[in-house]
Amino acid sequence: MLIYGLIGRTLSHSWSAQIHKALGCDDYRLIELEPEALKGFLERTDIGGLNVTIPYKRDVMPLCAELADSARRVGSVNTIVPSHPGLCGHNTDLYGLQYALRRAGISLSGRKVLILGSGGASLAAKAAAEIDGAREIVVISRSGPDNYQNISRHHDAEVIINATPVGMSPNNGVLILDPVDFPRCTGVADMIYNPLRTAFLMRAETLGLPRTDGLPMLVAQAAAAEELFTGQKGARDKIEDILRDLRQGMENIILIGMPGCGKTTVGKELAEMTGRPLIDIDQEIVRAAGRSIEDIFADDGESTFRRLEREQTAIAGRKSGHIIVTGGGVVKSRENYSALHQNGRIYNIERDITLLERKGRPLSLAGNLEAMYRERRPLYEQFQDIALLNNKTPHEAAETIWRDFLESVGH
Repeated sequence: MLIYGLIGRTLSHSWSAQIHKALGCDDYRLIELEPEALKGFLERTDIGGLNVTIPYKRDVMPLCAELADSARRVGSVNTIVPSHPGLCGHNTDLYGLQYALRRAGISLSGRKVLILGSGGASLAAKAAAEIDGAREIVVISRSGPDNYQNISRHHDAEVIINATPVGMSPNNGVLILDPVDFPRCTGVADMIYNPLRTAFLMRAETLGLPRTDGLPMLVAQAAAAEELFTGQKGARDKIEDILRDLRQGMENIILIGMPGCGKTTVGKELAEMTGRPLIDIDQEIVRAAGRSIEDIFADDGESTFRRLEREQTAIAGRKSGHIIVTGGGVVKSRENYSALHQNGRIYNIERDITLLERKGRPLSLAGNLEAMYRERRPLYEQFQDIALLNNKTPHEAAETIWRDFLESVGH
């Protein structure tokens, strides 16, 4: 049996096996290798097709009997197939990035392109910019002549591509740079796909800039590699279907809304309907603090509760494929929006204020619920992707959310 798979050093978080199996390669597997084992592995005679990732994209080049034009152009190899004699190295990252940029409506032609990072990932970005006719290409590194200390001299950049791991899980929320400092910017790309929306991409979103994360690149390069494995066309026709399925599997469903609006009940219905894990932020706060929410408010006040809420929201927001139910006041901190939006679609559950449950909710009992609603309504609207009037059964509300989710995410 021929070997198909991904070779690298640490592959526990890779999506490659799932993608290639969706492309029809059922035998595809993850193959972790230490550097000293690389040469011996590539000398095997039962290799059917391999992908290559960090840190071996350059190391495998001298081990290939020949290099395709794509590999020579980029300066690295991410796909290997048998040739006669030996192996032939290709680079499909170039196609993957071109696909992602084209899909997002981002043109490099005639533009000044700023590439963040000088490692292996930046090579495909540089090649794409050259091929597509960029007017100027600047590669930013930590210690080169163009670096993060003097990056302001390139404030006229028109396209910015992040080819670094800055902002990638588990270091969510780190902003590599702010696109607002580049007034001529017409588009941004981030090769990171976990989280789906890095701080860099979320900032671009607030500015209304065309943008893409790294998931379209990942799927497109895999499809191009699969065609090299089989020698047949057709894998690229599946890119959008696979991309939709991945996004729907990765994206969280987030429920926000006033205390007592039915978020918890609807969330439980959604979890049962979809088979997704359920996270209730209030329950996580109680578990972490070892006492009830009422006791936290009584003993330490709202500020302590909000701090605990931010901590648990940050933890939950890093998850993928979950149902996340928030507390009514989660919208009072803008930090919580970034934590929830990075991997989630946010549903604002609305309900007639006279029907809101108050029992066990300290602020609902202690204050004027109408005043609270007036204060929070614009905050809910700022957080939401869509609002849902919860005036039917919880099951019907859950069905409506799930239907919208499937119609909206990944398309």
